[in-house]
Amino acid sequence: MTAPPKPCKIAVVIPQYGRIGGAENVAFQLCERLAGMPEFEIHIFARKWDAGLSEIIFHKIPMIHFPRWLQPVSFAAFAKRKMAGLSLDLIHSHERIFAMDVMTFHGIPHSAWIRDMRRKHLSGFDRATCWVEQKGLRNPGLKMILPVSSLVKNALLAAYSIPETRISVMHPGVDVVRFALPDAASCRKRIRIQFGLAPSDIVMLFVGMNFEIKRLDLVIRGIAGVNIAERPNVKLLILGKGNPAPYRKMASELGIGKQIMFAGVVSDIESWYPAGDIFVMPSVMDTFGLVVLEAMAAGLPVIISPTVGAADLVIQDDNGVILPDTPSASDMTTAITRLLNPGIRRNMGENARRTASRHDWNAVSTRLADIYRNITATYRNPPV
Repeated sequence: MTAPPKPCKIAVVIPQYGRIGGAENVAFQLCERLAGMPEFEIHIFARKWDAGLSEIIFHKIPMIHFPRWLQPVSFAAFAKRKMAGLSLDLIHSHERIFAMDVMTFHGIPHSAWIRDMRRKHLSGFDRATCWVEQKGLRNPGLKMILPVSSLVKNALLAAYSIPETRISVMHPGVDVVRFALPDAASCRKRIRIQFGLAPSDIVMLFVGMNFEIKRLDLVIRGIAGVNIAERPNVKLLILGKGNPAPYRKMASELGIGKQIMFAGVVSDIESWYPAGDIFVMPSVMDTFGLVVLEAMAAGLPVIISPTVGAADLVIQDDNGVILPDTPSASDMTTAITRLLNPGIRRNMGENARRTASRHDWNAVSTRLADIYRNITATYRNPPV
């Protein structure tokens, strides 16, 4: 009897593995599912981890914290040392390291981030990060780069001479079941009562940990521009961490102070989406924006800027609204006003939910498994 083939040993590199954080959660959701496939043996190489239920082998990677510039270099060096001699079939990294077969790129090239977004000069830490990034992306053994959006792909192509055949956009997924709550109506009622919101109010939901980058000010000014007859019914519920004082002041000066509510950081985010009618996130930059896909899974039409990577999944006036480049307050007002129509809002919300259902984590992990199979098949059985 022929013995079954040994499972492919897949190394996944991520500094922190768990449900908290964007890249961290992407790696967690994918690995938990891949580990359930008998053909793969998943090894996580990380500094810290929050283990899930799947059978995964963990390897601790240390890091030198001081001086700061040694952080990216030491993590990459220790990861390389830890993986050596383990007879791994494939290395998939979610972090900048020296060499890997597959890399999921969650951000934009570090030099572009510092120069264009933070508008600063490169520090020693930044230069070290760029060096590790360049070494990894220029390694001839890198077979596939998986940017999380077209925005990230275009930034990579602008910074590096990488053949497009080695780049394939892979959007993060969403737990459709988690965000399609059977008790959505009761969640909606409970949260609306908590904030004194009437059933007839049109609630815009804003979720973000950086109010400035997410352009909360633009949302507030957009609401202030809504027709005075309709404006009192438009409310804004803000979830996340930030200083509310300047935004309360702005709203008060614009005459909509009583329409703006801050809920702070919440842990059960899935129970808050049903309280809203429209999701809004006009960020200056978001390489993807998982909360956009979550809101769509909850059946909310979305208003986002074109500099949000999740715009790849938004079809204009079908499941949401993509604002113009460098949107103005009047652009935001126009988008809000359009979605005040209950029929348009309902149709867009239903389409948003259908879009999200096609991006369930199971579908994303199945696609990633196919990539692993193709690469390992070529590696184990190279063409003659």
